[in-house]
Amino acid sequence: MKIIVCIKQVPNTDSVKLDPKTNNLVRSGVDGIINPYDKNAIETALRLKEQAGGEVILLSMGPDSYASSLREGLAMGADSAVLLSSRALGGADTLATGYSLAQAIQKIGAVDLVLFGRQSIDADTGQVGPIVAEELSLPQVTFADKLELLENNIITGSRQLDNATQKIRVSLPAAVTVGADINQPRYATPVNIMQSFVKPLTIWSEKDLSLDPTQIGQSGSPTKVTKVYAPEVSAKQTTMLAKDPTEAVNELLSDLDY
Repeated sequence: MKIIVCIKQVPNTDSVKLDPKTNNLVRSGVDGIINPYDKNAIETALRLKEQAGGEVILLSMGPDSYASSLREGLAMGADSAVLLSSRALGGADTLATGYSLAQAIQKIGAVDLVLFGRQSIDADTGQVGPIVAEELSLPQVTFADKLELLENNIITGSRQLDNATQKIRVSLPAAVTVGADINQPRYATPVNIMQSFVKPLTIWSEKDLSLDPTQIGQSGSPTKVTKVYAPEVSAKQTTMLAKDPTEAVNELLSDLDY
């Protein structure tokens, strides 16, 4: 099997800053980590590889600093990685991101399964996986919490809905997004960490993929953030009630106009 896992690096802090001109997150100079759900996707890919053989390729889009997260994924056991990195790709919304990732997957070619985390913890949209699936005309399964590979390139499993569990069966190639309940991501061993630095990590720009310039970066992003603001913080007055339970109840009822 050839499995691609699309991962995203997210800020490892709550103290993120916004660009006042673009209203996008400023990611440069901020320590990043692999989006936690994407680690579940990597683990899913590695387990399928252990069962059926093949290779696991990581794919991400972002600045050169994203290479650190790709190396971490390689240390978990992935075989190689591809990073889409260019100023022209910066500021992309989910549609432009999905288009660029889909074109990279087509360039890699002969892919059996494309895996994603169910959503990123920064933007929290859960849109990129389905967009890539649509771009590639692949059947898609979202919010999977169980996957099993059968013979004849069939995957079965289940996905969690609000009030039900849905059983799924899909023929490969396909795209699947997974949540945290599907597995416990493995830790990288010291040997795998050392090996991760000699595994291939390829960097592509928009020129390597012959991307349509009207569909990438900010120019290809129909979603525009027009305003970002912090909610007003208002102080609440605290009233201490009497220590005696009976008196405290009477005071509370009085304050509530009962």
